[in-house]
Amino acid sequence: MEKLNVKALAIALGTAWALCMLFAGWAAIFGWSTAFVDIMSSVYIGFEPGFLGGVIGALWGFLDGAIGGLIIALVYNAVAKK
Repeated sequence: MEKLNVKALAIALGTAWALCMLFAGWAAIFGWSTAFVDIMSSVYIGFEPGFLGGVIGALWGFLDGAIGGLIIALVYNAVAKK
């Protein structure tokens, strides 16, 4: 089995999750995804409905997604090696 590129997966998942947080924060301005933003704001400090809140959520989302992608790739590579 081939190994996953750890850096690429971390950046890809970080970017994907950052975009989700950004759009959720911006959509909450119009009343959409407000429950999701409320729940995630308990985890991501400063994440709230609005332009700046969406950007803050995107920064947290990138960090969180990148760490998740890193862990997934490292575990996959360790298991695939055996």
